[in-house]
Amino acid sequence: MPTIFTHALVPLAVGIALGRNAVSPRLIAAGMFVAMAPDFDTVAFKLGIAYADQFGHRGASHSFVFALAVALFGAMVAPWLRTTRWRAFWWLAFCTASHPLLDALTNGGLGVALLWPWSHERFFAPWRPIAVSPIGAGFFSARGVAVLWSELQWVVFPCAVLALQWAAIRRHFVERKVWRQRP
Repeated sequence: MPTIFTHALVPLAVGIALGRNAVSPRLIAAGMFVAMAPDFDTVAFKLGIAYADQFGHRGASHSFVFALAVALFGAMVAPWLRTTRWRAFWWLAFCTASHPLLDALTNGGLGVALLWPWSHERFFAPWRPIAVSPIGAGFFSARGVAVLWSELQWVVFPCAVLALQWAAIRRHFVERKVWRQRP
């Protein structure tokens, strides 16, 4: 897995690119939280649940069904997030689903259970450039440094570049009123 905080960068970058009119700061923060939430399944280790179990790491909480369940809850609290129910639903579904899709790009682990509960099969992307992060204290090692470098190359830098480019393009067109702003 990429480190838990790297998962939060995807919603942050997309939120910056889209701007405050499209995604409220509360909705961005909620998206960052739910992008990290699937890794809360590591508590399963303390409960004696094996990694490969359907409720183990990268299991049910890394599925599209989980992303939809989170999105439904988000739609219910949309007023608190200062957005519409549909926007909350789609944004939080995207943010939650970004987690297992990013994990599928890692070079280790058992894959992700994207299609749980219909399938217990775990999937990887055909291209896996991101070094898998060690779980727990193993992160503070030479391998942990290699993981951080891998995440900088494949996640952090691309997210930052794309967010800043799209934000600049959006501001350019809005300032020139090429795109009409909503009242």
